[in-house]
Formats: sequence, C-alpha cells, structure tokens
Amino acid sequence: MRIAMTKIQLKRAYDPPAATDGFRVLMDRLWPRGLTKEELPYDLWAKNLAPSNNLRKWFHEDPAERWPEFKRKYLAELKLDEGLDEFVATVKNQTTVTLVFGAKDIQHNQAEVLKKYLETLMQA
Repeated sequence: MRIAMTKIQLKRAYDPPAATDGFRVLMDRLWPRGLTKEELPYDLWAKNLAPSNNLRKWFHEDPAERWPEFKRKYLAELKLDEGLDEFVATVKNQTTVTLVFGAKDIQHNQAEVLKKYLETLMQA
C-alpha cells in the first residue's frame, strides 16, 4: 500500500482550524469533551481507526510508562483493521491531511502513532 504526495500533520481538537489543515480527520473513538459538533470542523471521523476501548483505557492509566507498549499494541490493532485500506484510499489523494485528536499530550497519543505509520507507508 502506498500513499503519494500527502503531507500529514497533527492538531488538537481544541486548537482553532486553519486554512492549511486541508482534509481534517478526527482520530478519537469518543467525541472530544466540551466541544460541540459545530465547534469542531472535520471532514471524516475515523473512530474505527482509534485504539480499542480496552487499549485506550489501559494507556490512560499511566501514559508515560505505557507509551512504548501502547505504540506496539496500537500498531498491531491498525494492521488488523479492515478499515485501514479504505481510510488510506480516502486520504491518499489529499495534499494535506490533519489528524485531529483530543488528548492533552501532543507527543504521546494515537494520532502520533498513526501519522508515523502512514508516513512509513508513503515511503514504501
């Protein structure tokens, strides 16, 4: 699977949208707290690609300690997800894709893992 010419970036759901966001994909299984659907513009809600509820809850208990294992487990979930090919087909022709997430931690979240995985696919 190969994605060509797509810039992938990350943005918190609570940050204002920008013209440079391109195709906005909400990457959370749950809707971000405190935001209405009118306050959060998005083109696609890819909740099926978010970590499973069990993995999300497990990670939330101790994100700093569990980050390496979370990445491994989440990648394993992604590779088995039947919706991944459809997602890639949807975003591969976009110039810019912004993965939008609700987590406070901008470096340790599922969107970061997915971004790196998609970038790996682009180089394949």
